[in-house]
Amino acid sequence: MAKKKPEKPRHELTRRQRSRWQQQKRRQRIILSVAILIVVAVLSVIGVGVYKGWYVKDYKPLHETVIEVNDTKFDMEDYIKMLEYMALQYESYGISMTAELMPYLTESAVMAVEKNELIRQAAMELGISVSDGEVDEQLNSSDPPLSKDYRDLVRTQLIAQRLLDEYFDQQVPQTAEQRHIMAMFLESEAQANEVIARIEAGEDFTTLAGELSLDDVTKEAEGDLGWRPQDVLPLMIESPILEESAFNCEVGVLSQPIYEETKTKAVGYWLVEVISVDDTAEPTEAQVMMILLGSEQEANDIRARLEAGEDFAELATEFSLHPTSSAEGGKMTLSPGTMTSAFDEFVFDPEVELETLSSPIRDDATNTDGGYWLIKVIEADDNRQIDDENRDMLKNDALNKWVEGLMEDPENKVVSYLDDEKTQWAISYITGG
Repeated sequence: MAKKKPEKPRHELTRRQRSRWQQQKRRQRIILSVAILIVVAVLSVIGVGVYKGWYVKDYKPLHETVIEVNDTKFDMEDYIKMLEYMALQYESYGISMTAELMPYLTESAVMAVEKNELIRQAAMELGISVSDGEVDEQLNSSDPPLSKDYRDLVRTQLIAQRLLDEYFDQQVPQTAEQRHIMAMFLESEAQANEVIARIEAGEDFTTLAGELSLDDVTKEAEGDLGWRPQDVLPLMIESPILEESAFNCEVGVLSQPIYEETKTKAVGYWLVEVISVDDTAEPTEAQVMMILLGSEQEANDIRARLEAGEDFAELATEFSLHPTSSAEGGKMTLSPGTMTSAFDEFVFDPEVELETLSSPIRDDATNTDGGYWLIKVIEADDNRQIDDENRDMLKNDALNKWVEGLMEDPENKVVSYLDDEKTQWAISYITGG
């Protein structure tokens, strides 16, 4: 039979030992509590820093709704993507969109977001949409490939093309009355009559148009605009007069000069009188009397009136096409570089005699309004097949008018919450400001 092990005697703590043990436990609890408080405080500081530095500074503004189009909301991040995309388009042409230039894109970016969503919604109602796979294919086929950040933009572009191909193609007729049109735009009636005389003497219309026309399209085409149906010429050339005249001209007959008051041309003529030049100023300053006119003929007419004794200030106020000189009665103080090179070459030429009226100074870097068309219709056809170029212009015009209708439709709820502060935040976010 096994022997029973003797029990160890219990060790009883003395009162002094128990007191010391309790004190030690209290110290441990205090140390643990302090440690927990320190950890909580550190985490709180980190949390506040993250909240202020990331959530408040970036996350919250980025996810704030800034544009609404009917039931669709767009946050700041969507708006920034549009701004970045538009800046990217400019940079593809070598224009760097700095923080100073970005404000010029802000309103256009808002309109692009609104317009793109209206197109998407209206296209859906017409049964026209684009799949995610088609969007991805287009993103990858771009050179260089586009980021998926631009999915919505690419989707809208594909929808617009599908609208042109499947919807607006049906809105444009296959045949229409057309005319083969020749045209050039000249600065004055006197010049137009001179050109008529040269053509009647045997000179070629296209040669003269390529040399003299002040409209870019007709100059590049050397006057030959080809076969055009109605509604196309206003899309090519900002001129309601040209199409109206062309479709009312007698076929095979050169028109008389046809005046158009509002069309802009890249030429003007200065009449200048230099009153004084201060070479001691930094930069140099010249006090001048000046009038800007739209043609050499008009400049010569006004010059003759000035030489006959009429008041310079009164004629400048009435006839000058330069807004400031007209408002100031022709009198201005200028430094080199303020105006065009043609203007400066005369005003700051040390050999120019003071208080002497200049001859008309031609300036091809200045825009003025008004001029004269010469038009000749070579052939006419009442029912000619419309070629692809003309049909594409007509379809694009129909699409643009359709989109304008969407933008103006009061049934569409379009709201922008962007103000100057939020817009500047977006620019700073993009540019790192």
